Amino acid sequence: MSGGSVAFIAVGLFLAGGVISFVKQGVSKSVVAVLGIGAVLCIAAGLLRL
Repeated sequence: MSGGSVAFIAVGLFLAGGVISFVKQGVSKSVVAVLGIGAVLCIAAGLLRL
């Protein structure tokens, strides 16, 4: 695994944790949706770079 793919996957998991935290805090759904889309895209980019 290259360093770039690991970095993308790590950032994606970090953003996914932020989504969970924001949902628990009751942040607006649009912010959570944008953060969730970013998390999915980062994880997908990391998996595609494998």
